[in-house]
Amino acid sequence: MSLSKPYLPQEVDNLTLAFPASVEDLMPEHNDIPKEFRDWNSRNKWLKFQEHWFFYGLNEDFETYPKAGIDPEKAFRHLKTIQGSYQPKHEHKAAAVAFLASLWFEGYKKL
Repeated sequence: MSLSKPYLPQEVDNLTLAFPASVEDLMPEHNDIPKEFRDWNSRNKWLKFQEHWFFYGLNEDFETYPKAGIDPEKAFRHLKTIQGSYQPKHEHKAAAVAFLASLWFEGYKKL
């Protein structure tokens, strides 16, 4: 089972956040993610965001701007759970984080 449309941030409990084993229910199906988020050659800003987070982490260097109606803490817990899981293939995980971040945030700025 995977995350169903309209792809809103889901509640993630502390145990799942700390030990993100099965995360398919938090991710869209790989083929449901638009190609621009699955194609590393597209290099869109959300793939860059995911890549930076994966390799360097996010700290006070980043400022994000949530879209109207999105709880940023809930969204980040959801994304962090996907990002921290070893279960899905990296390509699917990266595409899901980038795509969902693009739906939930207007943008970001590295300070």
